[in-house]
Amino acid sequence: MLKKLSQVKKWQMYLYGGLLLLVIALMVSLKYCNSDKEVLPSNTDSGYASKGDTLDVAIEYSPLSYYAYGDSLGGFNYEFLKLLSDSCGVPMKFHPVVSLKKALEGLENGLYDIMAAQYPVTRENKKHYLFTSALYLDKQVLVQRNTDGVAIKSQLDLAGDTVNIVKGSPMRERILSLSREIGDTIYVVSDSIYGPEQLFMMVSTGDIKYAVINESIARKMAQSHPNVDISTAISFSQFQSLTLRKEDRELCEKLNKWIAKVKKLPEYRVIYDKYLAQ
Repeated sequence: MLKKLSQVKKWQMYLYGGLLLLVIALMVSLKYCNSDKEVLPSNTDSGYASKGDTLDVAIEYSPLSYYAYGDSLGGFNYEFLKLLSDSCGVPMKFHPVVSLKKALEGLENGLYDIMAAQYPVTRENKKHYLFTSALYLDKQVLVQRNTDGVAIKSQLDLAGDTVNIVKGSPMRERILSLSREIGDTIYVVSDSIYGPEQLFMMVSTGDIKYAVINESIARKMAQSHPNVDISTAISFSQFQSLTLRKEDRELCEKLNKWIAKVKKLPEYRVIYDKYLAQ
């Protein structure tokens, strides 16, 4: 009798185990089926570009450009490009990136077709890359703690101090130029690991003293970090556009037409006001 009960229990365990595996398999299959219905970000670990008409977009992971909160995706660049993709019938694959240096390397190596990041349109940058028509204006600001009063109230006050920037950022040239203008040294630390959002947080927590990042990101983050001051501008306003390889002129022309079309849509105004309106 005990032997029969033992056999029944074993049979039940096998049955429950098989049912559990079936449920897991169904959940996984549903996840992949649902992910095909919309443009979702993907990892960059594949090391190869998409085939066909799909455009690979390196998109900067930041509060302004792209972010993930639970099951929701947002950010100006993400929502703008998704609107462009949907309204113009242009398939896109998004690759979230933190390192500007790696994003530029991927662009140059053909892994990405477009880089959507805070990379200003300057004379120097134009020597190496193509830029679409402007999406918006931005400028660089100094991020500092204001818990004991704002220490830096003018660019001149940075003489002899050290500021942190994202490695590969054109802000380095701007700060070195500013150093020459004031006739004193401003030391620059280029961070190869963290993006502008992380540098902001490091200033807020006191891990670093100063950082220079774009105002649009700084303004968003300052809303929830009242101990940080972003009132000191480091540069004039600059155009922010999509970045392409120098040889992709045909794609750049197409993007300019699509951008002009999207900017006329009422949905664009909603996105702009949501992320950029002051």
